[in-house]
Amino acid sequence: MSRLTTIEHHKPKKKGTQIVFWGLVGLMAVGLGGFGVTNFGGGMSRIGSVGDRDITTAAYARALQQELRAFGAQIKQTVTLEQAQALGLDAQVRQRLVAEAALANEADHIGLSVGDERVAREITGVDAFHGPAGKFDRETYRMVLRQNNLSEPEFETGLREDMTRSLLQGAVAGGFVAPQAMTDRLHAYIAERRSFSLLRLTEANLSAPLPAPAEDALKAWHAAHPADFTAPEIKRITYAALLPEQVAPTLPVDEAELRRVYDERRAEYVQPERRLVERLVFPTPEAAAEARKRIDAGTAFEDIVAERGLELSDIDLGDASREDLGAAADAVFALAEPGIAGPVETDLGPALFRMNGVIAAQETPFEEAREDLLAEYQQDAAGRAIASRREEIDDLLAAGATIEELGKEAGMTVATVDYAPGIDSDIAGHQAFRDAADKLQQDDFPETVMLADGGLVALRLDEVVPPALKPFEEVRDEVAEAVRADALAKALSARAAEIAEAVKGGADLASFGTIEELGPLTRDGFVENVPPTLVPTAFEIGAGEIRTVEGEGFAGILRLDAIQPAPTDDEAATALKASLSAQIEQALAQDALALYSNALMQEAGITLDASAISAVHAQFQ
Repeated sequence: MSRLTTIEHHKPKKKGTQIVFWGLVGLMAVGLGGFGVTNFGGGMSRIGSVGDRDITTAAYARALQQELRAFGAQIKQTVTLEQAQALGLDAQVRQRLVAEAALANEADHIGLSVGDERVAREITGVDAFHGPAGKFDRETYRMVLRQNNLSEPEFETGLREDMTRSLLQGAVAGGFVAPQAMTDRLHAYIAERRSFSLLRLTEANLSAPLPAPAEDALKAWHAAHPADFTAPEIKRITYAALLPEQVAPTLPVDEAELRRVYDERRAEYVQPERRLVERLVFPTPEAAAEARKRIDAGTAFEDIVAERGLELSDIDLGDASREDLGAAADAVFALAEPGIAGPVETDLGPALFRMNGVIAAQETPFEEAREDLLAEYQQDAAGRAIASRREEIDDLLAAGATIEELGKEAGMTVATVDYAPGIDSDIAGHQAFRDAADKLQQDDFPETVMLADGGLVALRLDEVVPPALKPFEEVRDEVAEAVRADALAKALSARAAEIAEAVKGGADLASFGTIEELGPLTRDGFVENVPPTLVPTAFEIGAGEIRTVEGEGFAGILRLDAIQPAPTDDEAATALKASLSAQIEQALAQDALALYSNALMQEAGITLDASAISAVHAQFQ
C-alpha cells in the first residue's frame, strides 16, 4: 500500500503523458482498415511476457503495422518489413511493448487502475467514434472497432491499461526540476560570444613563387596516387534507338490541328493590357479614405503598409488584367502613369491600389506561334508513333533479332557507347537509359525501354572494361595540377606557422595581409569558406591568443580579440534558459523512467518466443 501512496504523491505536471494506445486510435481516426492478425497457426497467441503480463501476437502485429505506416508517411514511401528490420524498427517496437508490459505488470501488483467513468469519458471524446450528429454513437463505435479487428472489451481493456500505465509513468517521470546551476552553466556555454580576426593566406603571401615541378616528380606522383587517375569500370553498350527528334520530321503536318491548338491556347498568345498592382485593404471606408488623404499629403505608401503590419510582398498582386481586378478595374486602368487609385470597395473590403507600371497588350499571331506549336505537335505525334511500334519491335526481339537487325528491319539508329556514371553522352542523358544500363548484365536478352520523352531504346552489353590506370601522358595536366595543389598547401602551412610565430613575437598581424574582423559569434556561428574547425578553435583559445587553421584548400591565422560572456537578464537569455530547463527536465524524466522500467523488467523477468515473432512477420510478406 505504501508503494501506491508514493505514486499518488508525485503527479505529473500536465494531464497525463503520451498514451501509446492512442496510436491505434489515430489509425482509426484516419480510417485505416484492420490487419489480418488473428491467425498465426499452431495456437500462438503471444510473442512473450514480462512477469505475469503477456505480449500478444495481435498487439505486436498492430504495433508493427503502425510503425511501418508512420515511418512510411515520414519518408513518403511504402516501407516493407525487410526495410524496417534493416533499420531496427521491429526491435524498437518489441522493446516498447516489453517496457509497456513491465509497467502494466507492476500496476497489477500494486493494484493501480483507472475507473470506468474515466475510461468512458476518454472513449466518448474520440472523434472517430462520433456519429452524424457530432456526438458519441454506439454503432459507429462498434463499426470502427470491427474494422480494426477489435472487440469492445479488448479495446476498453487496452485503453484502461494504457491510461493506468500513463499514471504510473507520470508518477515516476513527473516532478523533476532542472538544477539552476546546470541551467546557468549550459546557458553560459551556449550563449557566450567571441570576436576574432582572421588572415586568409593565398599564394601571394608566400615569400617566393612555387617552382615548376620536374617531369620525374610528376611521374612519381602519378605512380603513387593511382586511385586519382584510374578510369572507372565501363560498360560498352550497343543500343538501337527510335527517338522523337528522328521520327518527328518524317511525320505529316496537320495545319488544321495546329490552328485548333492555337485557338485552344489563345489566352497564351493574346494578352490584354495589364497593370503591375499592389492592393492594401482597410477595415472601414473611413480608414481607407484617411490613408488616401495622408498619401496625397506626402506620406509614403510604404509607411502606410508598414503601419498595417504588412510587407509589400503581402499586398503585391503582380500583373493584373481588368478581369483580375473586378470592381477596381476602372479606377486602376484610369491611371496612365504609376500612382494611387481608390479607395475602391472590393470583396475584401475598402482598398487602395498602387499601380506601378503598364504592360501593353500583346498578341502573337498564328504565323509567329506556328513554329513552337509545330515542335510540340511533332514531339507528341512522334511519341505516339513510336509507342504504336513498340509491340512490333518487341516481336522482332522475341523472334531473335539482334540490335543491328533492328536498325535494318525497324529503321532504328544503332550506336555503341561507353557507359559509366559520370560519363556524358546524348543517350545517357535519359534517366531510363541509365537505369537500364546500370542493371544490364552480360548475355541479358535485349528488351525495349521507353524514355521519358517518348523515345524507345533496346540495349546489349558487349563487354565490361575493368578499371584501368590512365596513361601518364593522357592525364599529365591533371597530375601537374594535383602536384601544384599539394605543394601550395604545404607552402601555405609553413608560411602560416612563420607568421604565427612572428605575431607571437610582437609583429602586427595586419602587416601580413588583409584582416577580416569576425563576430561576435556564438559556438554555432558560421563563417563562409573556412574549415569547420575554425569557429570551435576560436572557442578553445584565450583572448589575444594566435592559432593557425588549416583545411582543404585553406590556410589562415586566427586571433581571438574578445570574449563576451553570455547575457543573463535580457529577454533572449530568459527564453533560452527556459528552453534549457525544459530539455533538462525532460532528459531527467526519460532517464528516470528508463531506469525504473529496466528495474521492473529485471525483477519480473522477460521471455520472448522467436517462432511467434517469426509467425507475425510472415503475415507482412
